[in-house]
Amino acid sequence: MSQKSYDGKNALYLIPTPIGNMEDITLRSIHTFEMVDVIFCEDTRITSQLLSYLKIKKTLYANHKFNETSNEEKLLAYLRQGKNIGLVTDRGTPCISDPGSILAKCAIENGYSVIALPGANAFVPAFIASGITTDRFYFYGFLDHKESKRKKELEKISSFSDPIIFYEAPHRISDTLQNMLDIFGDRRISISREITKRYEEIYRGNISEILAEIKGAKGEMVIIVEGNSLEKTYDHLTVIEHVNLYMKEGFSKKDAMKEVAKDRKMSKSDIYRIYNQE
Repeated sequence: MSQKSYDGKNALYLIPTPIGNMEDITLRSIHTFEMVDVIFCEDTRITSQLLSYLKIKKTLYANHKFNETSNEEKLLAYLRQGKNIGLVTDRGTPCISDPGSILAKCAIENGYSVIALPGANAFVPAFIASGITTDRFYFYGFLDHKESKRKKELEKISSFSDPIIFYEAPHRISDTLQNMLDIFGDRRISISREITKRYEEIYRGNISEILAEIKGAKGEMVIIVEGNSLEKTYDHLTVIEHVNLYMKEGFSKKDAMKEVAKDRKMSKSDIYRIYNQE
C-alpha cells in the first residue's frame, strides 16, 4: 500500500544529527527541528546541547533501547492531536544501529507518514574512504559483545563475497580483529575512528597489520572488511548433503534442489533423481 510522504498531514520526522563536526547539520534538519512540536531523543542531555547550539527550544522525551516500546502510546497521542514529531539519536541517523525503528514502525502501522531526512552517519564516509570496492556491501553493525556469540556471527558471514561493514567499541577492537583474523583469514580492511572530528584517523591494511597498530586507539570505530574472494565450491559435498545444506538454511526441498542444480550446472531432474533414489 503506497503512502505519500508530503500530503500536508502531520508526520514523524527521522532527523540525522552530526556525529562529531557540528557543521554537518543540514539546513533541512535545522528547519525541521524548528517545525516539529516535540522531539523523541536517545539522550535528552545530548540533544539539549545540540538544540542550544542551534538556539532552538523544544519539549524532549527520552527514547532509548530500554523504553522505546513503552513510548508508542505517547507517540500516537501526539500524532492523533495533529502534532509533528522529530526523532533523533545521540549522533548520526536514527534506526541505524540506534533507536528509532520501533516508533517508525508504530507510526506507519497506524497510518501516519514517516519522513526520513538524509544526513550524517558513520558508515558511508568510512566506506567511501576505505579504498575497498564500493559497488556493493553488506551492513552488519555491532557484533555481539560475547566472544562465543561473536565468533558464531562471523562464521555465518565469512563466505560473503561483498565488503562487510561493522561498528565496534574501542575496548573490544583488538578482540574483534583477532576473531576476524581467525575466522576470515588475513583480509584487507579499513578502520575509521573519530569520523568528522579533529583527530579522525583511518587505518588501512591487512587484519594482522592493523591488529598490531591499533592497540590503545580510542573512539567509536567503523570496520570495513573486504569480501571473501575465494569462489565458494561444494565439491566436498554429495548431492544429498548439498540439498540438505540449503534446506538447513531455510529453503524448501524444491527450491534447495533448484539451487543445487545451478551450483553444479546439472539439470533439476538429475538432482531430483539422485536425491530421491537414496
